Amino acid sequence: GSTLDATMKLFGGKVHGSLARAGKVKGQTPKVAKQEKRKKKTGRAKRRLQYKQRFVNKVATMGRRRGPNSNQQAAS
Repeated sequence: GSTLDATMKLFGGKVHGSLARAGKVKGQTPKVAKQEKRKKKTGRAKRRLQYKQRFVNKVATMGRRRGPNSNQQAAS
């Protein structure tokens, strides 16, 4: 049979704006010094914490589930 040759021209990297704006937002944000925090749990204790976060402390909510990184307080 005959083969169909369908080649498209690919444009190299003309997608996301000019490089003049690179790092704009990071440059604008004020520098905040790192806070001193307590050390994270490791090993078995860390796994225990993960288990509690994912399966034990769950509150039944209406509608869509809240993600693990949500800062929204439960409506009460």
